[in-house]
Order: sequence, then structure tokens, then C-alpha cells
Amino acid sequence: MQVILLEKVPNLGNLGDVVKVKDGYARNFLIPSRAARRATEAAIKEFEVKRAELEKAASDKLAAAQALGEKMNGRTVHITQKAGVDGRLFGSVTNNDIAEALTRIDFKVQKSQVRMPSGPLKTTGEHVVTVAPHSDVVVEVKVVVVGETA
Repeated sequence: MQVILLEKVPNLGNLGDVVKVKDGYARNFLIPSRAARRATEAAIKEFEVKRAELEKAASDKLAAAQALGEKMNGRTVHITQKAGVDGRLFGSVTNNDIAEALTRIDFKVQKSQVRMPSGPLKTTGEHVVTVAPHSDVVVEVKVVVVGETA
């Protein structure tokens, strides 16, 4: 299916690109999330009319994400979880826990923006995770997991 991208999509293209994707990807993800639209003649003409407006909105999003990234870069978040005497947690610290902790200190972050390449944190101590408020803005945040004995 041919779609026209209404915003930058990682590993696919930039705003305004007409790309061919699998039907299911377009119908189930790109179109419902308003990241793309079917590339019909009418849609392409309508996009050209709104192009400047969409580019301005995209640049505003990027500027807001860069400002958030600058404030968040190098910050430390403390999370308390129940742990055993050997430092292993009963459970784990997930991206949702980290997103909630960042939101409590006035950083509006969704759990999908917290990237944990080695999976959930299962031990106490300092860990470094990346937060991506925008596909072009990636910052590192230090997470200190403190063990709480029961």
C-alpha cells in the first residue's frame, strides 16, 4: 500500500515521503496513529496545501523535545523496591516505573519513550537507561534502585 507520511517515522521516512508499506502496517499502525495517510491523488494535493503547517508542527515538537532532553540529560531518579539481602529485587523495575518516577519530578514522559535494551532492572544499584522524547532526541538518565527489606 502506498502511504504519504504526515510525520517522521523511524526506519521508514520523513514528513511528506510517499512510501510503500505492507497493508497491515498501514491499516493497523500508521493510519490509526495519524502518522500516515493513503497516498491517493486527492490526499497528495491536500498534503501539499497543508505541508507548511505540518512542517511547523513537526519543528515545534522537535524543539519541545530538545528542551525537555536538555533539562532531563544526566538527571538521577531514585526508585525504591522490595529486595532480598543479596541485592536482587522481588520483581523488577520496568519502563513504566521509570516513566512514573520521571513524571513525579515534572518530566512528562510516556513509558514507550523509556528504552531499556537489557530488559527490566532486577538488581539494586545504579543503572543507566535512555529516554527518547522524540526520534531525534535521545538522552541518558541514571536510575538508582534502592532495596527495601520487608
